[in-house]
Amino acid sequence: MKYLPLIGRILFSLMFIMSGFGHLFSASQMTGYAQQMGVPLASVLVPVTGIMISLGGFSIIFGYKVKWGALLLIIFLIPTTFIMHPFWKIPDPMQSQLQLVMFMKNLSMLGGAIIIYYFGSGPLSLDNKETK
Repeated sequence: MKYLPLIGRILFSLMFIMSGFGHLFSASQMTGYAQQMGVPLASVLVPVTGIMISLGGFSIIFGYKVKWGALLLIIFLIPTTFIMHPFWKIPDPMQSQLQLVMFMKNLSMLGGAIIIYYFGSGPLSLDNKETK
């Protein structure tokens, strides 16, 4: 059973690590999309959020300073969910449905980040090793 939190942390973090690399290494594409969605200072915020979610993802995957990593993801997810996936504003039913799915995905990841923030990393983590 002690491996389950580790497996969960790995699966949860992969999304953020991969997305963070996309923010950092495909910044022009991400910036264009963010500008299209009305994000102010997108050319600055896209790399900054890439760093945030990469650090958060790696923090959680390794179980090091997990509460700080989860907090970075929470801070990222709250505005991103509402700004980047406004399904309620989209008149095309197919695009609205796609954005609803993305919105709900982000809400579920936000819930996961909140749970990790509350409960911490679990037994197989660098955080837990430090306390012994």
